[in-house]
Amino acid sequence: MNNEMMRQLQARIQKMQDDLARETVEATAGGGAVTVTIGEIGMGPAQAKLQRVRISPEAVDPEDIETLEDLLVAAVNEALSKAQRVAADKLGPLTGGMKLPGMP
Repeated sequence: MNNEMMRQLQARIQKMQDDLARETVEATAGGGAVTVTIGEIGMGPAQAKLQRVRISPEAVDPEDIETLEDLLVAAVNEALSKAQRVAADKLGPLTGGMKLPGMP
């Protein structure tokens, strides 16, 4: 690969990283009782940030905190999975469909 091709590839990767950093995904659990938003998606599974958590007042039961905790975990995990799929979809054209570690 010559220097010009390498620069073009680096520019495409940087643009992809910038695009992913602006992406957000949302996931819910418990029929909408808990909603989380993940943003600033990166090119690896650990490169996303939890931006927002919304909890429906009906989901808050002081006698059953465990269910709320489970809903939060489920919603965050689903949002992270969505973020990984978004990153994999963006990377696909660049990698020619080759699977990269940590990507679905």
